[in-house]
Amino acid sequence: MPALQCVCVIEALLAVLIGYLLGSLPVADFVSRRYGGPDLRDVGDHNPGFWNSRTVLPRNASLTIFVGDLAKGIISVLAAQSMSTDWRVWYLAAGGAMIGHAWPIFARFRGGRSVLAWVGAAIVLSPLPAGFAVVMVLLFWAATREFSHAVRIGVVLFPFAQWYQDGPWRTAATGVLMSIIGVRFVMASDMMANSKTIADRFASLRAARSIRAAAPLTRWSKRAASDDDPRE
Repeated sequence: MPALQCVCVIEALLAVLIGYLLGSLPVADFVSRRYGGPDLRDVGDHNPGFWNSRTVLPRNASLTIFVGDLAKGIISVLAAQSMSTDWRVWYLAAGGAMIGHAWPIFARFRGGRSVLAWVGAAIVLSPLPAGFAVVMVLLFWAATREFSHAVRIGVVLFPFAQWYQDGPWRTAATGVLMSIIGVRFVMASDMMANSKTIADRFASLRAARSIRAAAPLTRWSKRAASDDDPRE
């Protein structure tokens, strides 16, 4: 029994490490540099991922980022499945990939929101519920033409389908993975709010400096006008 527990711990650590290193690969940075684009952290919603890349990069570049981020979750879980039959190890690999994408060691821990890494992992972990969620996304997208809303609906429906297919424990593990996405969204929102506040402060400071710089000129012009006034 101790040997089996030791092997399980080693497998778990390897799964997390492999997932984290794969998730840390800065696919968006590589692709953006290849196409001569900007650092995605400096434009749009400041997220180095597929959705933000659509606004500043060609379609081929955005699709490459989409596939690359999706592959992080897929390959991580497949690697875990190749070395362990314990589904918990698979989920640890998925979590490692998501954490790596969110806080990548190869990009100074400034990553994305791990949505596509989670989707890729879900495709391997629970193919049928994932397929159901994808179909729902496509149907809602076709009906509303709002892709982002359709994706949210698919994300909400996936755990219910998984509960029916895989039971409560795996669904709970999925909830833990999804909480990583939630944490990243909250952090990104706070960061954007802080950056906006800082930008407003700098704008106010520049305006104040401009007013102070113009004040002597205003006083001088008033004095010159009074000197030229014949009534005085």
